[in-house]
Amino acid sequence: MKNLFIENMTWEEYANITEENVLIIPIGATEQHSRHLPLSVDNVISVNFAQRLAKELNGFIAPALSYGYKSNPTSGGGPLFPGTIDLNGNTLTILVQDILNEFIKDGWKKIILLNSHYENQAFLAEAADLVIKDQQEEFPKIVLASWWDNISEDVMPQIFDERPFRGWDLEHAAITETSLMMYFEPDLVKNDLLTDEGIENVPRYQRYPVSKTLIPKSGALYTSISSTPEKGKIIVDDVVDNFLVFFREEFSLEELAY
Repeated sequence: MKNLFIENMTWEEYANITEENVLIIPIGATEQHSRHLPLSVDNVISVNFAQRLAKELNGFIAPALSYGYKSNPTSGGGPLFPGTIDLNGNTLTILVQDILNEFIKDGWKKIILLNSHYENQAFLAEAADLVIKDQQEEFPKIVLASWWDNISEDVMPQIFDERPFRGWDLEHAAITETSLMMYFEPDLVKNDLLTDEGIENVPRYQRYPVSKTLIPKSGALYTSISSTPEKGKIIVDDVVDNFLVFFREEFSLEELAY
């Protein structure tokens, strides 16, 4: 079986794969995900999606970046909970910029930034732009993608069959993330602590200092009731199929024959 993770290779093995293959960099965060999910949710989701994609694209997986930009209270809890380890935006941008430059220097021409933390997106885009902006050639190419942007519209009613969808910011530790964790890593989910708690009236502004009473003490932003591993599988199968369409097109890849 092919070793998908470059961190488990020797430098000689690694040197032989960089030129023609796809590199997937899983990016998440370390932050609270209510009482029923671990701090590692975003990383677990990114790495598991990366494994599915690597097998389909004949790709390889870089060490995951397990820290992300700070969450707002209404999309993750912000700095209100122990274990939430945040980076400043400038730190994240420079870190990813340095990582991308190093991989490109090693010869990678097809790179995926696979993001699973809502607040990371602008800073990942900035890093990719700073690396590529003066380039005239099509390759190296960096594609930034987040799983929630790639769920098909006709799948949503299957996921939100018992509770309404209230927006991706409130899906932090709610139905989709909980279902994905039930599917990917069921042993990490405390099913007896699923909750119907959440924010009733979400403010349409941000305030500083952060309100300590805006979200429940559990850290839940919206219900996790009705989450199931079956819903997790529906999400994964749909998102991977959608990912593969544009990754293959962007990197001029043929569909693998099994």
